[in-house]
Amino acid sequence: MKNDIQGVRPRRAVAATVAAGALLATGFLSAAPAQAATAPTITAKGGFVMNNATGKSLYTKAADTRRSTGSTTKIMTAKVVLAQPNLNLDAKVTIQKAYSDYIVSKNASSARLIVGDKVTVRQLLYGLMLPSGCDAAYALADKFGTGSTRAARVKSFIGKMNTAAKNLGLKNTHFDSFDGIGSGSNYSTPRDLTKIAGSAMKNSTFRTIVKTKKYTAKTITKTGSTRTMAPWVNTNTLLNTYSGTIGVKTGSGPEAKYCLVFAATRNGRTVIGTVLASTSGTQREADAKKLLNYGFTKA
Repeated sequence: MKNDIQGVRPRRAVAATVAAGALLATGFLSAAPAQAATAPTITAKGGFVMNNATGKSLYTKAADTRRSTGSTTKIMTAKVVLAQPNLNLDAKVTIQKAYSDYIVSKNASSARLIVGDKVTVRQLLYGLMLPSGCDAAYALADKFGTGSTRAARVKSFIGKMNTAAKNLGLKNTHFDSFDGIGSGSNYSTPRDLTKIAGSAMKNSTFRTIVKTKKYTAKTITKTGSTRTMAPWVNTNTLLNTYSGTIGVKTGSGPEAKYCLVFAATRNGRTVIGTVLASTSGTQREADAKKLLNYGFTKA
């Protein structure tokens, strides 16, 4: 008599099925793994995200395409200042008319520094990074460049910025200004800018500054009295709208459009990234939030 192998399931197969069902019921076997998070769509023309601790790439979109960077350039300005040997953050810098004239001629963002006031290097760094003061950037370049003329000192400082980029191994970054208002040769990429920011974030003073929402400087006037400046408010609104945000810097301009270098920490993990050439201030923030959310699922 012949077995009906098409109509009867083998006993071992039945037993295996029952056993697997029992294990699922008791939790010893997991169900199919959850589908991996889908990479988000962003409006920005370029984007990059990495795990700040490991350097692992978590998201890329035209990550190595060179673009104008606007005031995100000032991350490198601050990094170069903070890398100066024997830096005295309380050293005073006298604000020159040239800095004020520069702001007017370029219609540039300003920390509203007053000519003749003595301002500390620390205060200038806050004025650089919070209200994105191009006058503060000019003052720092003039202070920390070398040369017998202001033009020579500024050129020297920009040279230090390019040397710092080279030392980081960056192939797609070049600076021709201390603030992002260049003459066509100021560019970087989402990947390079993220690496610059990651390096800058190793400095505790930098970290403190870029996570500060508001700062009030007390400067010394030319008559020796104390002036309380109007508070500088951080242009990085992610600090108010995304839990765990710890920096870093906004940027904008006719060519750069809207840029944002961002970083946040959650559950002991820090995700850092950049969006370049987004369509508005609101949209660059929305892009950054999408990339942070995605980055934390991958970090």
